[in-house]
Amino acid sequence: MKTKLFKYSIPLGSLFFLVACSTKNNTFLSRNSHALSTEYNILYNGQIGLDKGIEGIKSNNKDDFWKRLPIERMQLIDNVTAEEKAKNADFELAETKATKAIQKHSMNIDGRERNSQIDESYLLLGKSRYYDQRFIPALDAFNYILYKYPNSSKIYEAKIWREKTNMRMGNDALVVNNITRLLKDKKLKKQIYADANALLAEAFLNLEEKDSAVAKLKIAKDFTKRNNEKARYRFILGQLYEELGKKDSAIYSYESVIKMNRKSERKYVIQSHVRKAQLFDYQKGDTTAFLKTYKKLIANRENRPFLDVLFYQMGVFYDKNDKQKQALDFYNASLKKTTTDQYLMASNYRNIGNMHFKNAEYPMAAKYYDSTLVKMDLKTREFIRIQKIRKDLDEVILYEALASRNDSIINVVSLSEADRVLYFEKAIDQLKKADEAKRIAEEKLKEKQQNIERNSKTGIADQAVAVQNSGKPSNKPSILPPTMASAGPAASTFYFYNPTTLSFGILEFKKIWGNRTLNGNWRRSSTKTNLVATDTINSNQIVPEDKLTEDVVVQEYTTDFYLKQLPVSQTAIDSIAKVRNTAYYQLGVIYKEKFKEYDLAANKLEQLLKNNPEEKLILPTMYNLYKTYQITDSAKAQQMKNRIIAQFPDSRYAQIIANANLDASALNDTPENVYDRTYKLYEEEQFTTVLEKSDALISQFSGDEIVSKFELLKANTIGKLRGLAAYKNALQFVADTYPNSDEGKKAQEIVNNQIPSLENLDFSTTDTHNWKILYAVAKGDDKGRKEIEEKIDKYNVGEKFQKLTYSYDVYTDNEFFVTINGIRSEADARNVSLTLKENKDFKIDKPAIVLTNENYKVIQIKKNLNTYLAPKK
Repeated sequence: MKTKLFKYSIPLGSLFFLVACSTKNNTFLSRNSHALSTEYNILYNGQIGLDKGIEGIKSNNKDDFWKRLPIERMQLIDNVTAEEKAKNADFELAETKATKAIQKHSMNIDGRERNSQIDESYLLLGKSRYYDQRFIPALDAFNYILYKYPNSSKIYEAKIWREKTNMRMGNDALVVNNITRLLKDKKLKKQIYADANALLAEAFLNLEEKDSAVAKLKIAKDFTKRNNEKARYRFILGQLYEELGKKDSAIYSYESVIKMNRKSERKYVIQSHVRKAQLFDYQKGDTTAFLKTYKKLIANRENRPFLDVLFYQMGVFYDKNDKQKQALDFYNASLKKTTTDQYLMASNYRNIGNMHFKNAEYPMAAKYYDSTLVKMDLKTREFIRIQKIRKDLDEVILYEALASRNDSIINVVSLSEADRVLYFEKAIDQLKKADEAKRIAEEKLKEKQQNIERNSKTGIADQAVAVQNSGKPSNKPSILPPTMASAGPAASTFYFYNPTTLSFGILEFKKIWGNRTLNGNWRRSSTKTNLVATDTINSNQIVPEDKLTEDVVVQEYTTDFYLKQLPVSQTAIDSIAKVRNTAYYQLGVIYKEKFKEYDLAANKLEQLLKNNPEEKLILPTMYNLYKTYQITDSAKAQQMKNRIIAQFPDSRYAQIIANANLDASALNDTPENVYDRTYKLYEEEQFTTVLEKSDALISQFSGDEIVSKFELLKANTIGKLRGLAAYKNALQFVADTYPNSDEGKKAQEIVNNQIPSLENLDFSTTDTHNWKILYAVAKGDDKGRKEIEEKIDKYNVGEKFQKLTYSYDVYTDNEFFVTINGIRSEADARNVSLTLKENKDFKIDKPAIVLTNENYKVIQIKKNLNTYLAPKK
């Protein structure tokens, strides 16, 4: 009996298995078998892939806490909404598993789905496509759930995911309508209710409705069960309150995140401390409590990954309290910490640059601003503002260097011969000390490098670095920004790319071989080329090789080296003084107009007046001093006003400051208005008038920024009247005289890029469909001009087929053309010219010049009509 039972059990079991695996039979066994297989096999593995992909998104999409955080972490990579293949392997796996579950286990019998897990499969399919940023296919999956499974337990979740997808596709208004309608359903669970309100808040933010977003985000924060979401929502609420100007509410939101402590991700807690610090009142706030809090945060080992931003905020605290040394220490400590936060690094460099700027250390400020711009987003307003300051600093650095250098020269020249020698001897002593200190530093650096190389072989180097990095901010000098620092050993292993090892090599070579000239056979002492050696670093002085063991006399250590370089002639000294005075004036104007540093501006302008400047600088300097004193010292302003009126009663400046009731037209006669009127004359081709006015206007507005505009306008006018060679010289003058102005740079660009191509222009023999006839007219010969024009008009009266058009063109200062335009061929042009010459009704006795339009351009550019008319060889 047992044998027979066993015999039939195998086929019965097989039949039972086949019945259970069928997707066509609506039986209890089939439904539950497929549901279990779908849930605990296929969907389980697909969900693992989805979760892994989401974690990857969280790790790759770093939050930028300097901006308002998005409510959902995922950031759009591009605008592509539908692709055939998934971009992420984890989401591809999730999609594959969901598709497999649908294809193999769907039980669509009599129009209804009998497998309770298929709606979960479609939901997984939609999510995987959503996170892979393929939103149109994702929307199809979510819509299918809503259409085919209206009674699904996941229906509300599917609705939320559909609206999330709509929002990613830019349909924010549709999201608001659909989610608002969904929230009226009272069957929603708390987490679904929280997710819906969070989605609605993000849609409102996209529509720039911040108040509505705040209301919905507060609901989401109260109903969510996930602590990380709660912390994120509270932090975003704080940012929104900041944007709305509600400082107290913002601080309350940040404090609520801080109180969550370990229930929140640590980054939200630290960044909440940072945002609170940014709202701190440095004048009335409790600075003792602030310092106590931040010292505690820095000492906490748990906060080590965030020391960069904590050190930065401490630097800001000391900076605001005008304690520059401590601020600099913390900014440098923040920079030393390894960080991927580009804006944090830019902020450190910017603040250090601002400190140097306040101290009038402009070259150092410029270098830190350079590093700031490298780390900053080009499209931001802050980038544009710092870029403008950096550009202005170029002028300051240039003029400060000129003023300092020329002041020093003039000061030394004014000394007696004995005092000059004494002056240079003191300078040489300082130079020797500096060189010796540099030599010692290089030797120590070499020794340190050798120790590191030895330790690296035994693994001690890493331990030493770790010990060093574990310390607190030190009082060491400011570290240099990337644009200033030389490449370290890690920059490249190639010897000649490493300045440190290269300098050691140079020192070692000198110790062994002494100073050798750069010639062949340098090792052979008997060669003629090595009878001498040159100190290529310090001087060009030549010494016999047999005396290399003796002390080499360095020219920079002798007073004669400097005395010989001093100017001797009065003309040279006056020229140096003139450049110095111009630099002082430019500095005064820049400090006053661009940087609003009125004390510095007054100092430079006052010093300029003491330096006996040339006449044209005196009045503009006094006027700028008057405007500066109006802000800083009203008594001095009144004194300067009286001085200007007394010394220059007929000047434009005197009229403006003496009469407060000047009419609007007089007050509006600014340099800009004068330039606009002059430029209008240029556009009207009144080139001779423009050229006559230019010199007077340049002299009148000397020292003003507008002068470079007048100079460039003058250069363009010269080009119109005197040809290409004169134009090139005039442009080069503008480029050399005003190298830092926009006009100077534009002039140099024309000289470099356009002038060469214009110089290559030559006459062409190609027949074209655009010919001209020229009649030369002398300047002032209005009668001759009118006669020609009247005869052309008379010709047009009787002409039915070809009406002639003409213009009056400038050629040079003293010569003009009556130009007949638009003739289609050379034959027509010569027939017309012959008719105008020989017909008794016209009889134009002036010689006609027939040429193509292209050759006319060459003549106007190069002013070489005589070359064109010369007999061809």
